Amino acid sequence: MSHDQRPVSGLSSRIDIALSLEENKPDTRTFPDLGSPVSPLRSRTGGPANTSSSSSSSGSFSANRTLPGTRKSGEISSGSGESSPTGPRPVHRRSGSTGPLIYSGGSSSGHKSSGHTSGGASSGVGTGGSSTASSPMTNVLPAGNICPSGKIGRPGAVPPRTSTRSDVLGTGTGNYGHGSIMWGGSVPASSPNSSNFQEATKRGNEYYKRGLFLDALRCYDKAVSLSPDNASCRSNRAAALIGLGRIGEALRECEEAVRLDPTNGKAHYRLAGLNLRMGLVDNARKHLSLAAHGQPPNQAEMRKLQDIEGHSTKCIDARRIGDWKSTLREADATVSAGADSSPLIFALRAEALLKLHKLDEADSTLAGLAKLESSVPASPPMKVFGMISGSYIQIVRAQVDMALGRFDTAVAAAEKAKQLDPTNTEVTSLLNKVRLVAQARLHGNELFKSGSFADACTAYGDGLKHEPFNPVLYCNRAACWSKMGRWEKSVEDCNEALRIQPNYTKALLRRANSNAKLERWTDCVRDYEVLRKELPGDKEVAEGLFHAQVALKTSRGEDVSNLKFGGEVEAVSTLEQFQAAISLPGVSVVYFMAPGNAHCNQIAPFVNALCTRYPSANFLKVNVNDSHAVARAENVGIVPTFKIYKNGTRVKEMICPSQQILEYSVRHYSL
Repeated sequence: MSHDQRPVSGLSSRIDIALSLEENKPDTRTFPDLGSPVSPLRSRTGGPANTSSSSSSSGSFSANRTLPGTRKSGEISSGSGESSPTGPRPVHRRSGSTGPLIYSGGSSSGHKSSGHTSGGASSGVGTGGSSTASSPMTNVLPAGNICPSGKIGRPGAVPPRTSTRSDVLGTGTGNYGHGSIMWGGSVPASSPNSSNFQEATKRGNEYYKRGLFLDALRCYDKAVSLSPDNASCRSNRAAALIGLGRIGEALRECEEAVRLDPTNGKAHYRLAGLNLRMGLVDNARKHLSLAAHGQPPNQAEMRKLQDIEGHSTKCIDARRIGDWKSTLREADATVSAGADSSPLIFALRAEALLKLHKLDEADSTLAGLAKLESSVPASPPMKVFGMISGSYIQIVRAQVDMALGRFDTAVAAAEKAKQLDPTNTEVTSLLNKVRLVAQARLHGNELFKSGSFADACTAYGDGLKHEPFNPVLYCNRAACWSKMGRWEKSVEDCNEALRIQPNYTKALLRRANSNAKLERWTDCVRDYEVLRKELPGDKEVAEGLFHAQVALKTSRGEDVSNLKFGGEVEAVSTLEQFQAAISLPGVSVVYFMAPGNAHCNQIAPFVNALCTRYPSANFLKVNVNDSHAVARAENVGIVPTFKIYKNGTRVKEMICPSQQILEYSVRHYSL
């Protein structure tokens, strides 16, 4: 049985109740209270051991003691009583009680104690009000101490009747401060919805234990619809939402659970865990303390909190001094420690990656941040680096967008940062810088289109004065240098752009073209090889690579008379054709195949793609069923087999190679 809904002992001279926070499993005993799923949070440690027993013969539930500062299930806090509209309320005292218990309802009588009382007692209810408070069942006395708006039966009246059902606080019509007393967790046993509630909760728990969180959520949704004011149902629903990664919804459900029942330990533990995931350490510490009910908080959770707090503090300190490697390392350590849903940590990580010229990773981190912001509630305002945290996140987004050439979205993000923190001078300064860089780029583009390449070059240079680490402006200026025939300057700006963003394809293409103009064929081929990987189907890249390879071979004095661009795989049927083909200068790739063979059919399209991708190589195809002489001469017994020849000499043989190995070998020998 979960802590969310626990049975309470009946009326006796002294009422003691056990408070225990269970670990990540439901109680396997058969109780009608099925209010909590497997808790994803650890049980509290370090407190006194609580023991309980349940006797089917007496129907009682006993515990060693009630922890200080806790409230029994079925109790209402003293601040929740209601005033009687018509007159004074009767006062009832419990045996052993030191203070009055005030009943806020009207006249009601004839209630008997439930089977969970130890010692019979009939209700003695005053008549000080005109309103009535109806119990869900006749002859039922609320178990536990209903204070101040409950009522206590007089001792010595009617003996208890045995019952397996527990009395807990739920929704209803009676005026008991937070609802009426209900059987089985929330819904009165007399209600036609009682069995539906029990079944929905039970099935939800079963699905949860099996990891079927969506199915569990559907069941808990049904239970909540039957009892919307039940804290345990809300906590159960939060657990399923956590399993589905819907952090924001889970947080709201837990907050609703503790609003309905401020002593709900599991809901507080879940709130602590959710706040830790969002990096809100102070909030997490508060809920861990509330969950512990005055005892030492769960030590495992406290260690986790301290790890997150330590790494996040180091991350922020490293960012302050511009130590970007340490910032990145500590941000990753914070996430690994458990703060995997913290927008601030994501922003710190993205900024560190930007400063380390890892733009693609920075952009990917911001994409994750955008998804995160759509699923988690906004963090409470706090200052980081002299600005509001939300403004800082937008500033990082603006910088990454600007570096990747998304100038309009960069301006929009900077403007949003200004709205969030209008008086911050650093935010204002960065907004002005983003606007100036965006304007410089726009002006340069207009000049370039009009053919004013020198003026465009100057405009891009003005933008670089404000943002000297913008690869787009460097690449655009390189295009201007290229148009003016200043190939060396073009290569220099491309180098700067690629230093900031190593896989910037436009900069690679422009540098390859400029190196070709400078007849630096080795560098040219190298750039085209990288481009071919990035753009495998691009015809311009393939043709550029072919001409660069031909030029490189020519510069080395090699025969290139047989090289042609865009050739297809050539079929060879006779031994004479085969020997003539492999004797040609350069690289020949021979594909031994058989029609109908599954492996050959699978790899054939890839061979055709390689033929286009590596135009400097000569691709040959031999059908071993038709060309027995070639197959015997080459000792081919298994297909597909590939052999690579260079200037008539065999340099590589592969039987049933993977696509990766085949392409690696072709590329290696084609260069």
